[in-house]
Amino acid sequence: MKKLLFSLTVLALSSTTLFAQKKAEDVAKFKTDVIDQGKLEINKPELATFVVTNISKEPLIIEQANPTCGCTMGDYTKAPIAPGKTGTITAKFNAASLGVFEKHLTVKFAGVDELKSITIKGEVLSAEDYAKLKAGTKSETVTANKN
Repeated sequence: MKKLLFSLTVLALSSTTLFAQKKAEDVAKFKTDVIDQGKLEINKPELATFVVTNISKEPLIIEQANPTCGCTMGDYTKAPIAPGKTGTITAKFNAASLGVFEKHLTVKFAGVDELKSITIKGEVLSAEDYAKLKAGTKSETVTANKN
């Protein structure tokens, strides 16, 4: 009876190992999971580019890169990414509403059940406030250069 119980335990553990699912972190490494776009001018979106490196021994395929809301547009490397090489995922927040934003995209890799979440964030300013910010930045640069 002890041998049977032991055999069943070994079988259960080995089958768990055989059917273990790959995780996104096993096949891909992102340069960063979050891109802070800083302050954006209203209605003037900027592109955020995520760089992903294939850390597996097989070609990496990005099956999908989808925004979790309708406000971002994403594109991604469609060709298989060779081991050790990089691909990109791009996103653009539409910047149509004033205020702080944090938007997520989900990434699906072939052969991996787990979805990977990546984030773009920042703050959308009115045209006037953005102009003041840029003018302040330029005057600070001029002052710093004079010293």
